[in-house]
Amino acid sequence: MIITIQNKEFDTAKITQLYPAAVIRTGFEDETTQVSLEWLESEAKDKVEVVGYGIFLHLGEEDKHTFIYDTKEAMEEEIGAIATQLNR
Repeated sequence: MIITIQNKEFDTAKITQLYPAAVIRTGFEDETTQVSLEWLESEAKDKVEVVGYGIFLHLGEEDKHTFIYDTKEAMEEEIGAIATQLNR
């Protein structure tokens, strides 16, 4: 099955990981890292600087794709579109 994320197509048979996460500043220069949405809501609320939200897709170990959104709502909308494609 082929799914589309931001006009890029991916074969679901090749996807090894697909997950949402928040992107936060680490506090070291302009460095950022991804953290789970659960951790952000339960442990880090108002303690870290969120710079965006992302959907992260891995096709094996080397081929990784990142889709960044300004708001959690925009990311959730894309997640809904992915779910719709998977449920066809």
